[in-house]
Amino acid sequence: QLQLVESGGGLVQSGGSLTLSCKISGFNMASYGIGWFRQAPGTEREGVLCISTDDSNTNAADSVKGRFTIFRDHNENTVTLQMNNLQPEDTGVYYCAGERYAYVCALLAEKYTYWGQGTPVTVSS
Repeated sequence: QLQLVESGGGLVQSGGSLTLSCKISGFNMASYGIGWFRQAPGTEREGVLCISTDDSNTNAADSVKGRFTIFRDHNENTVTLQMNNLQPEDTGVYYCAGERYAYVCALLAEKYTYWGQGTPVTVSS
């Protein structure tokens, strides 16, 4: 079982930055790849960025390449999503999720077993 808790969402102006944190707890945490997803009202949940189980690879959606980065701190058991140059289309609820033994992580929601409750991000123009 894995528990994930997101934090750091809020309101920011276009061009601004936010740092989202996913705090992870549970059994055998190091065996999980972690993905960040987002969902805007009336849309499907989409993958944003993920990091593999052994931190050897990441995968980013084209829409966020060059603006968002992901990194894991094993001492703090957190996975951080750093978001720069935010745009109104980045608005949505952001979720982190865990997939066990994800040595190549994927931005497919159906592959992830455990989910956090989400944190809202609003980017004003």
